[in-house]
Amino acid sequence: MATKIYIVYYSTWGHVATLAEEIKKGADSVPGVEVTVWRVPETLPEEVLGKMHAAPGREDHPVITARQLAEADGVLFGFPTRFGMMAAQMKAFFDSTGGLWQEGALAGKPAGVFFATGTQGGGQETTALTAVTQLTHHGMLFVPVGCTHGAGMFAMDEVKGGSPYGAGTFAGADGSRTPTDAELALAEHQGKYFAGIAKKLKAVV
Repeated sequence: MATKIYIVYYSTWGHVATLAEEIKKGADSVPGVEVTVWRVPETLPEEVLGKMHAAPGREDHPVITARQLAEADGVLFGFPTRFGMMAAQMKAFFDSTGGLWQEGALAGKPAGVFFATGTQGGGQETTALTAVTQLTHHGMLFVPVGCTHGAGMFAMDEVKGGSPYGAGTFAGADGSRTPTDAELALAEHQGKYFAGIAKKLKAVV
């Protein structure tokens, strides 16, 4: 049977959604892997989203329910940062997974993270670290990308998001900056790397 990878994200201006698509591209390149991109439920009213100039939710990315997480063999979670933590919409989604936690339904499943911040120093690595607490309580296995992207991790010729914790991008304070080629390359690599790990784990469990 195929290894099921779920990419589950929240995106305000579309930056995290773009990374999710690149991650899918990388995961799709691994034979025997089936990848689905999902978005978590929105918690803000349309009036507020309009004032934030938020991007509309992508119709090709269906809204996931907490229960559906149990169907996956591995999950990559993506979200914007909010003062060094995940956005409230993603936290609300995690808060809705109590039933899965009681059942241990996610225990042993590999998981990773990716993210977007408005500015440099906006908390990408801190957000990854605080997100690990959610995975830990479910007994999920955190799979960082490490420095497996090789030279792409060490180049100093441009400003770029992402780290050994996962792919990342800078959105700019007003959301006007789009993901760069270097950021997209790391996202694609993370998808391929994570899918390979998840496939190996499924084969031995």
